[in-house]
Amino acid sequence: MSIHLNGSTPGPSTTDNTIAIPLEPTTSPQTCQASPPPVSAYQATGSPSSEDPEDSAAARSPPTEKDDVTYPEGGLEAWLVVFGSFSGMVAAFGLMNSVGTYHAYLSANQLSEYSESTIGWIFSVYFFLSFFCGLQIGPVFDAKGPRLLVAAGTVFLLLCIFLLGSCTKYWHFIIVFGILGGIGTSLIFTPAISSIGHFFNLKRANATGLAAAGGSLGGIIFPLTLQSLLPVLGWARAIRIQGYIFILLLALANLLIKSRLPPRPGGSVLPDFTIFRQPAFALVTVGTYFLEWGLFVPITYLTSYALASGAMSPTFAYQLIAIFNAGSCLGRWAPGYMADKWGRFNTMVATILGCMLSSLALWLPATVLSSHSSSSSSSSGPNTPNVVFGLLIAYALIMGFASGSNISLTPVCVGMLCATDEYGRYYATCYTIVSFGVLTGVPIAGAVIAACGGNYWGVAVFTGGCYGCALLAFGTVRVMKVGWRLNVLY
Repeated sequence: MSIHLNGSTPGPSTTDNTIAIPLEPTTSPQTCQASPPPVSAYQATGSPSSEDPEDSAAARSPPTEKDDVTYPEGGLEAWLVVFGSFSGMVAAFGLMNSVGTYHAYLSANQLSEYSESTIGWIFSVYFFLSFFCGLQIGPVFDAKGPRLLVAAGTVFLLLCIFLLGSCTKYWHFIIVFGILGGIGTSLIFTPAISSIGHFFNLKRANATGLAAAGGSLGGIIFPLTLQSLLPVLGWARAIRIQGYIFILLLALANLLIKSRLPPRPGGSVLPDFTIFRQPAFALVTVGTYFLEWGLFVPITYLTSYALASGAMSPTFAYQLIAIFNAGSCLGRWAPGYMADKWGRFNTMVATILGCMLSSLALWLPATVLSSHSSSSSSSSGPNTPNVVFGLLIAYALIMGFASGSNISLTPVCVGMLCATDEYGRYYATCYTIVSFGVLTGVPIAGAVIAACGGNYWGVAVFTGGCYGCALLAFGTVRVMKVGWRLNVLY
């Protein structure tokens, strides 16, 4: 048996290019030999087939030239690309991870006359465009590279952040934050993640996790900065200071993000929905849909719930999203590091399970306790606020850590199902479908809060249910590839 680096199409002598091995301490060589020791599917091949070999003509044909790709797996140039992606993610996803702070502030000030669900549409439009625009951005990256995309994203994000301070009306926020911010985030996010795949294969999950951790770091810095500056400087000046930080971060992204592999020959900039004929890719897309549908609910409403519960001071409630992002910062990197050693789908399934359990075992009890406390003070014990406080802190840390993999591991799992030079197309097509979930998730959660009489137990159930569906989808893909054995690295 011969093994090809990044070979998505093994020779006809084998029946499947996915090689599963028991989880045992082994050393996997990075060079191919005639009879190498056992390695995992994504170590042996940069892009395992996403469909059964009997359904794939490619799986029955000899490897093509494009499969003979080697990766630096490190070095100054490769790690500078990771740092550039990290810087871009601090700005783009830092803005996204600060949505809870913006939501809570606007609900109490400029948009206080609007309902939770109505305000939620501002951020839903932002989330939607952040992912939907990848439908075109991913194929353009494959065909043209990242430079122009990152430059355009810089223009959109800077327009968003510097105009945001002047917004006073609802439609202002829709246009500036929702539309300009969403397009700008997508233009930075897609090439920042995709470029890493040109430099790393065996260490791709680790490198992607390090870059994605930038978004969580931004989600710590910006909420705490705004909390300190808003009472002193006011809305407009506080937002402009955030904009000056963006200038530095996005300048680094423009200088350092680059691609290495040549454009795909004859590559089209048009999306390709025929790839959904591959069952594994279709299931990963469904799972990612539910992941993101659930993820942005706590990101948006956790601070608002903390304020409504009365279990903590307003000052600490605004810091809760920073605590969530502190957990997420570690959760973006650590699962990626573990995934390269113990299996990418294995790690993804474990972290999704953590998200589901934390939502149902920590956030849900907190919401039930606080709703009972507000409806009948006589039936609630004197320690109820302290219990709710502890549950919220635990939830922010655990959910933040577990959900960090939603951003860092999803791209790597998608990358296991395609060739590297087609990654942008696959990733963008996946997140185009996912974008419709993030468009509706936050307004649905706002409507659920209203239907529950202002209580938040419904959104906790909604979040846990979304992660349960995601667990089923990703778990099914793993079973399709390697069966039910738990000790198999995949």
